[in-house]
Amino acid sequence: MQLIECVPNFSEGRNRTTINAIAAAIRQVAGVHLLHIDSGEAANRTVFTFVGPPKEVTEAAYQAIRVASELIDMRQQKGEHPRIGATDVCPLVPVASISIDEVMRYAEQLGQRVGDSLDIPVFMYERSATQKERQNLATIRSGEYEGLAEKLQSPDWQPDYGPAKFNAQAGATVLGARDFLIAYNVNLDTNSVDIATEIARTVRASGRLIKKADGTKERISGKLPFVKAIGWYIEEYGQAQVSMNLTNFKQTGIHHAFDACVEAAAKLGIKVTGSELIGLIPEKALVEAGLRYLFKKRETSSDTKELVGVAIEQLGLADLAPFNPDERIIEWAVKRVRNPL
Repeated sequence: MQLIECVPNFSEGRNRTTINAIAAAIRQVAGVHLLHIDSGEAANRTVFTFVGPPKEVTEAAYQAIRVASELIDMRQQKGEHPRIGATDVCPLVPVASISIDEVMRYAEQLGQRVGDSLDIPVFMYERSATQKERQNLATIRSGEYEGLAEKLQSPDWQPDYGPAKFNAQAGATVLGARDFLIAYNVNLDTNSVDIATEIARTVRASGRLIKKADGTKERISGKLPFVKAIGWYIEEYGQAQVSMNLTNFKQTGIHHAFDACVEAAAKLGIKVTGSELIGLIPEKALVEAGLRYLFKKRETSSDTKELVGVAIEQLGLADLAPFNPDERIIEWAVKRVRNPL
């Protein structure tokens, strides 16, 4: 059976009525399983994770985007997280028995439907990008919602689908097919955004810009490939975080990101208190982390649950809230909904 995952990010993390309405729109589509809802008040953002057959998941994604466009008013929206629209980004991810090329076709169909039916400018990204410079979400999102009206006037920023005109309430949506991405925050024992940003610059692939003696600027790469990162302060936690996207966890694992932040923080006299997963994570990512930390202790194990437990403990994934691997590991969550007790 073909399965895909959808992980839409909506620019609302505070209004429970709106969040519940989006969840209801997803749940009403038969065959779709809503696995997780992750809301952040300071970020003012909610990430939904749901899986199912491609046609059904695509339908649920459309219904969720439709409800968000009706209930979220970007003219009033403020939050720590960068965003360009009510449905900021909506990726489709292959899970089982389906290729990324097939998922790309479903993404294109969804993008066209959203643009045509909802009058929302749609930019295709990642594997679905129609232009090389649009592969990167951050590039599309630059200027955010506040700069969108001007952006749409540029010949270089005509949307892939939908009208090339400013939708004041819904903004724009970024949509496409991609591989698994791990959204991951590392918690710091400081409330300084400057310190968190400095650590982000150290670990992220894009690094930092430095000014040379002749006045020109040079980009110095960061420590970790396939990592995007920013620093921010989350009021409800009273802590700054390094907020990261791991775009290829098979090359740069969650443990690499955590350890790099610990090292960079220590050089600044700061401690890492733990970390936070946004949404779900592939089993392999935590197993690899568990193996890494046991290896450091000169120990080993072949038991998956034990390795996952080691990773949860060493990464401090329960620092801010309980962490249930049955709900947060994608394969375990899918198995649970397909084979309920």
